[in-house]
Amino acid sequence: MKTKDTIIHPTAIVDPAAELGIGVEIGPYAVIEGTVKVGDRTKLHERVSLKGHTYLGSDNEVFTGAVLGSLTQDKKYKGGVSYLKIGSHNKIREYVTMNPGTEEGTETVIGDRNLVMAYAHIAHDCILGNDITVANNGTLAGHVVIEDRAILGGFGAVHQFVRIGYLSIVGGCSKVVQDIPPFIMADGHPAKAFGLNSVGLERANVPAEDRSSLKKAFKILFRSGLSVKSAAKKIESEVPRTQSIQILLDFLSKSERSICK
Repeated sequence: MKTKDTIIHPTAIVDPAAELGIGVEIGPYAVIEGTVKVGDRTKLHERVSLKGHTYLGSDNEVFTGAVLGSLTQDKKYKGGVSYLKIGSHNKIREYVTMNPGTEEGTETVIGDRNLVMAYAHIAHDCILGNDITVANNGTLAGHVVIEDRAILGGFGAVHQFVRIGYLSIVGGCSKVVQDIPPFIMADGHPAKAFGLNSVGLERANVPAEDRSSLKKAFKILFRSGLSVKSAAKKIESEVPRTQSIQILLDFLSKSERSICK
C-alpha cells in the first residue's frame, strides 16, 4: 500500500503487500518483498533490499546495498514466520545485514537512534536498545543483547548470547565471548575490562557521585579476586546505591555467560 508523498524510483520493485508511510523515499533498484512496513519519512537508498516480515519505524535512513530481513542463517531454522523490528531515527549504513528471529513468532529488535555502520551484521534474535553505535564490520552472533548507549568498535565480533551493558565501549577488533558490564571499557582477544568508560560517563552527564561509586565498584569487581557473585554482594553492602550502581548490580544478577575478566 502506497501513501501520498511517497517517492519511488522507476527501477525499484515494491511488493503490493508492503505498507509505505507518508513521505517514504525509495531509491534506484531497491527491492521490497513480503509484508514489509516502512514508516513515515524513511529513506531507502539505491539497491536496498527489505524482505519478509520487516518493520521499520519513522525517519530511518538505509544506505546502499543493505539487506534487512533475509532469512536467519541459524541451522535450526525450520520455516515459519519470524520478524525484524526496527524503531525510528536509525541510520543503517552501506551493506549492513540484519536477520529476523529463528523460531516461529520470534523477532530481532533494533531500537531508536542507533548508528549501524557499513558491513555490520546483526544476526537472528538479537536485541539492541537505543543510541547504540555498531562500527564498521561489527558482527553480532545470535541472541546478543546490547543495552542503551553502548559502542561496539570496528571489526568487533560478539559471541552468541553475550550481553553488552549500558554505556560500555568495546574496542575495535575485539573478540567478545563473555558479558561486558555497564560503564566498562573493554578491549582485546578475548575482550578484557580495562577501566571505566570515563569519557562516556562525562558525555552522558552521569553525576560525580555515581562516577565515584562506580570506581569503587570496579575495583571490587575486577581487582579484589572475588567471584562475581561475592563481588556483587560486597558492592551491594559497601558502595552507595546510586542509580548507576543499581544498573550494574541488575546486570550482574542476570549474567549467564559470566563477565569479561
